[in-house]
Amino acid sequence: RVGEVKLFLWSTIAFAIASWACGVSSSLNMLIFFRVIQGIVAGPLIPLSQSLLLNNYPPAKRSIALALWSMTVIVAPICGPILGGYISDNYHWGWIFFINVPIGVAVVLMTLQTLRGRETRTERRRIDAVGLALLVIGIGSLQIMLDRGKELDWFSSQEIIILTVVAVVAICFLIVWELTDDNPIVDLSLFKSRNFTIGCLCISLAYMLYFGAIVLLPQLLQEVYGYTATWAGLASAPVGIIPVILSPIIGRFAHKLDMRRLVTFSFIMYAVCFYWRAYTFEPGMDFGASAWPQFIQGFAVACFFMPLTTITLSGLPPERLAAASSLSNFTRTLAGSIGTSITTTMWTNRESMHHAQLTESVNPFNPNAQAMYSQLEGLGMTQQQASGWIAQQITNQGLIISANEIFWMSAGIFLVLLGLVWFAKPPFGAGGGGGGAH
Repeated sequence: RVGEVKLFLWSTIAFAIASWACGVSSSLNMLIFFRVIQGIVAGPLIPLSQSLLLNNYPPAKRSIALALWSMTVIVAPICGPILGGYISDNYHWGWIFFINVPIGVAVVLMTLQTLRGRETRTERRRIDAVGLALLVIGIGSLQIMLDRGKELDWFSSQEIIILTVVAVVAICFLIVWELTDDNPIVDLSLFKSRNFTIGCLCISLAYMLYFGAIVLLPQLLQEVYGYTATWAGLASAPVGIIPVILSPIIGRFAHKLDMRRLVTFSFIMYAVCFYWRAYTFEPGMDFGASAWPQFIQGFAVACFFMPLTTITLSGLPPERLAAASSLSNFTRTLAGSIGTSITTTMWTNRESMHHAQLTESVNPFNPNAQAMYSQLEGLGMTQQQASGWIAQQITNQGLIISANEIFWMSAGIFLVLLGLVWFAKPPFGAGGGGGGAH
């Protein structure tokens, strides 16, 4: 009804206003409320940015457009922790949100200038109010369940059980409704395209693992190794170096490359880097031990977003690109939330288990434990101080061991995903119609 350009502009304006409101919030409830508003108005931005790029580039240059778009998706999660860490370490936390305001103004001005007269065709259609309500209730309940599950000990909490039931029932009704409605808000018929289905599965499952590691690594470095938020961000940042260099090159030669080979290489490199972390993460590791796997993982990231997005959108006509982009980005974002919840919950639960196992060995009958107590008391510690120091070391060991187990598991899943991408059917060309349609 509105047009992609107008919707993009109004979403950007609303996002800037919501960001400002978050920054001036005077209570946690106020901040949460405006964060929800910020998330709602920001929802269209990523899929619309992708759709507008593809619609305004000629077919021969769409691979380059996707490569440039992928660079922003890659670099943003890397720059975010560094910038956020620096701001939180040195300035008022509100500036994390205030910096979005001038960026939003700049985006609006640039869009008005570059996309003038390029509005997409509009038509008045009935809004799928039932589908929209079911989507908000189902996904909203699921997101709250994922956010609060760890805090409330998951299914031992009645609130989590109720949220889960509401989410499952609403999503089931949503699927049935959307499959039978003449004008669905979520076009599930896109999954009739083999390439769209394979692409969504691969990018969602891989992003689940990738984003889980993005969340886990800074927490591990801060809690165990004593990094500040800034240094934890810097240790994660090298993953963005290689993609910035390689993404334009891959986009330039994409028409000569089999996207499945690039994705296969990406998943192999992801597995290698996760195994690398699982082997090398230990109590005495230095900055380089965490930064080098991140740097090498950049090769995996460079061959991940753009090729999989190309596979996902291949075989679809231009008029379906906006719906396809929205749905694929929605599944990817939802997978990231699920991955975060699974990763943090596993990390906490496995740490508790390892902590209990390691604590059992600290007893009067273990000569090594008694020797450690004697050594610490010889350094001037009281027995209570020595017990506290040992307890902290046990906690750190438990956190490292549980993180390494997550890295092992993630590497194994990436190896399993290797075969899935080869079910996609060439030719691959974003929005070009043709292959992969059934």
